[in-house]
Amino acid sequence: QLQASGGGLVRAGGALRLSCEASERTFSSYAMGWFRQAPGKEREFAAAIDWSGGRTHYADSVQGRFTVSRDNAKNTVYLRMTSLKPEDTAVYYCAAQLYGSGSSDLSDYKYWGQGTLVTVSS
Repeated sequence: QLQASGGGLVRAGGALRLSCEASERTFSSYAMGWFRQAPGKEREFAAAIDWSGGRTHYADSVQGRFTVSRDNAKNTVYLRMTSLKPEDTAVYYCAAQLYGSGSSDLSDYKYWGQGTLVTVSS
């Protein structure tokens, strides 16, 4: 199970850090992704990190503003979001990809968290 937290209301230009804790003891076997879904839109890729934390990649829309990291000792992946924009408003989901490198394709992820809402006001 994946439990996402850290969402909330923030003004444009502000920052938030999302967390996603996994109950799986083999957490380090999974690449982790963050996806988001804005109202009325499809779920889209935001960021991903491989099992070791050594490789990350980002959607163009968040590159340079978001940072994904993980602490395998705590079974937790993080998404640090800075310079937030109103268009970043969405429900953010974490997801786990077994033995992957951190895909941007939703279908590659087997396990999903429940989502945490981020609202950025202008």
